[in-house]
Order: sequence, then structure tokens, then C-alpha cells
Amino acid sequence: MSEIEWKPKRNSRQSLTFQIVTYMKKKILNGEWTIGMKLPSQRKMAKQFDVNRSTIVSALEELVADGFLQSKVGSGTNVVNNTWSLIASSPPPDWVSYVKSGIHEPNITMIQKINEAEADSKMIRLGTGELAPELLPVEDMKRLMQINETETLFLGYEEPKGSLTLRKTICENLKRKGIDVSPASILIVSGALQALQLISIGLLKRGSVIFHETPSYLNSVHVFQSAGMNLFGVSIDHEGINHEEIGVLKKQHHGALLYTIPSYHNPTSILMSENRRKQVLDMCQQESLPIIEDDVYGELWFDYPPPKPIKANDHNGNVLYIGSVSKSLSPGLRIGWLVGPEPVIDRLADIKMQTDYGSSSISQHMVQKWMVSGMYDEYLAHVRKELKKKRDFMLDVLNSYYSDIAIWEIPKGGFFIWLQFKIDISIRSLFEVSLKEGILLNPGSVYDKNDRKHLRLSYSYASLQEIEEGLIHLSKIIRAKEHC
Repeated sequence: MSEIEWKPKRNSRQSLTFQIVTYMKKKILNGEWTIGMKLPSQRKMAKQFDVNRSTIVSALEELVADGFLQSKVGSGTNVVNNTWSLIASSPPPDWVSYVKSGIHEPNITMIQKINEAEADSKMIRLGTGELAPELLPVEDMKRLMQINETETLFLGYEEPKGSLTLRKTICENLKRKGIDVSPASILIVSGALQALQLISIGLLKRGSVIFHETPSYLNSVHVFQSAGMNLFGVSIDHEGINHEEIGVLKKQHHGALLYTIPSYHNPTSILMSENRRKQVLDMCQQESLPIIEDDVYGELWFDYPPPKPIKANDHNGNVLYIGSVSKSLSPGLRIGWLVGPEPVIDRLADIKMQTDYGSSSISQHMVQKWMVSGMYDEYLAHVRKELKKKRDFMLDVLNSYYSDIAIWEIPKGGFFIWLQFKIDISIRSLFEVSLKEGILLNPGSVYDKNDRKHLRLSYSYASLQEIEEGLIHLSKIIRAKEHC
């Protein structure tokens, strides 16, 4: 059940209970809350409606008495009747069964809680992997949105691969990374995740095995699993994914492709060395194993740029390269790009047209303006500087409050610090307690289901004050649990 935005009016002549009962009846009668749907706990509804729990209890009792709801000990409260079901000649659709039958797997419960909590403006978000609102270029974006008389603004559908003008500009930007491609080999996508979705349904068959680093961002989304594929982790060290394992695993598990984030890996922030990148490419070429190179953090370096992407040394069309402005400029623009052999790009462009008929032409226009104006490079320099300040600040707080209970590496770019506890502590319990205390965490189990030792901390979103307050309070929670 999604977040409830409505709240009863305290200055109304009608009681809070009456207002809540009326609201819930309307939801049920309109079919928005379907038969079989489970309601949140009484405590959660009390928080969402901003009332006492006793008010919720009274409202639920009235709805149960009227036959709309049914409460059972141990199974919660469910919608059982919408009154129309009593007079209809046939029962209404069982939407709950439809929801459970959908082929796309739901997020794990913890990720659903994280997504829900991120909507709470009072929450200190210590794990969110996006730029803070104050780092986003709002004023510059406003100025660029002013269309002058000499500009042409296209409001229709773009061609299947996306704006040719933007693809030409991306080609020029990629040359600086050592990637020499033509616009025909680029597909504009609605963010990196869509690129993965297109690959999963356009290039692979059910049962395919996808190799990835362990831990991996790929475990936090179900893009390949929902397409009937299996993920298989490959270990990593301080230089990146262990290339020597790839050949053996390819033969054992018939891997279809390798997914990797070489630059400022999510969640560990490991920067794959130049030598390791060449070794991974050589091994995958030897084994005829395609590579998906996710480079969405590659622009967010601090002291020096990362080594050239794996794609820069790919002369056989072995690598599908993903870039995006979602991490570096604006997640709201929803613009990324996929680079690969023309037959692959043609195939995925055809599927994308069937899916959404192309990414937003307005967003593509804005990204084009940012890149050709030179403002994008200026903005990146500013963001790198600010992110480095926030990284250093978080490291100072960690050194002061966590040096005896955890270890970590200093990230050379990106958003994250991969915090490993030296003490025995239940990360799941820590997540739940911290959530109640207004601190949102990203446990390591989100990225590796067997992980019980890590947190993915992010310095990109929370303010300096929130980083300090959140980490100090979290350290107190940890020490209190340690001595229980």
C-alpha cells in the first residue's frame, strides 16, 4: 500500500474518526482499495494520518462492523467488501491475485521501506545515492529553459535512437574518454536502468546467467531476475573484479554476459585499476563473454580522472557502454545513453520504440544545451569540489566516532563509503531501530543477500549538519545495541 498523503482536518466540525472512516470508505467504494488488499499496521496508519492510535482503532472497528474490513490476529486487516460486490451478479476482479501474478518481481521489503522513507522530508538519509537538492543546478536550468527566437524546440517524437544532435554531441564527449564511435552506435535511453531493461528483454533468453561483482547494485533491482535470468557474483579486491575467476565461471555456469561498474563501484566505491580493466577485457574476449560497462559515476572523480573506460580499448564490439546524467546533473531529466555495435543498438532502439516511443524530446534538448554550452563541464567541476568536501567531512566524523567499531576505505570519487563493522551487530535490527529514530540506512544485504557486516553510507545527499547529527546518533544506537 502506497503512502497516504491525505490527513484529517483538526479544525473540522466532524470528528477525526468520522473523517478517516469516510476517507477509507471512499477509497474502497471507488475501487482504489481492492478486495483482498492488506492495510498497514495501526501504528503506521496513525503516523500517516497524524492521529492517535486509538482513533485508528475506532475507525477500523466501525469499518469492520459495516462489513468493509476484516481483522484477524496474526494476519492484519484486509478489505473484504465494497458493497457493490453484494449486489453484482458476478464478483469484481481479484486485483490482489493479479498483483501477485505479475511477472516483474517486487522489491525486497527493505528496499520498499527505503523508497517509502525517502519521501519523508524529516528523515536523515545517510544512504541515498543521488545529489542533494542544493547541489542541483536549479538556477542554471531555469536560464537554459528560456528558448530564444533563434532556437528550434521540437515537441514531437524523436527518431528511434534519439536526437541525432544529442548523439553527435555525446560522440564528441566520449572521444575525451578514448571512446570513438558514431551516432549510429548510440541509443538515448531514459536512464541507465532502462538500458539494462532493454538488454534483458532484447538480447538474452530466459535462464541466462549474468555475472557481476559481489556485492553489486544489480542485486538491488530485479531487472534481469524479472526477465527470468539468474545473477551470479564474482569476487572483487582493491583493484576491482577478479578477472581470473571469470574464465572458470563462464565454463561452469555458461554465463551470458558480465555486468561491471569499474569507476567508483556501487556500493563499494572501488576504482578498477587500468591494468585490471585490460585484464577483464582480455579475459572476456577470450571467453566470448560480452560486457556491460556501467559508467554513470565516471565523471565524479575527486583528485584525478579514472582510467579510460573498458570500452576505450574495445575494438571488437565486445562492450556495451552505459552513460547518464542522472548522477552528475539531474536525475529528473531521465537521460542516459547506451553505446554498442549497430545491430545491437538497432534491435534495442526498435524495442524502445515499442515500449515508450522514445525518451523525452524536451529532456534531450536540455541535455544537449548543457553539453554544447560548456556549462556541463563547469558544473561538473563544481560538483566534484562539493562532493569531495562532503566526503572529507563524513570521513572526519567516522574517524571521531567509528574508528573502534568499523573500518572503511577512502573513496576516490562517486557517492559512497562502504562501512564494515568490526563488531557483531544485527544490521537488519540496526536498520529498523534507526528508521524509527529518523535515520535512513542502506544495509549491505541490499547488494548481497549474504552480507551481514556492511552499510553503504552516502555523502552525496544529506547536508553536513545531517551527516554529523545522523552519524553521531547512529553511533549511540550501535553502542547501546552492542552492550545489550
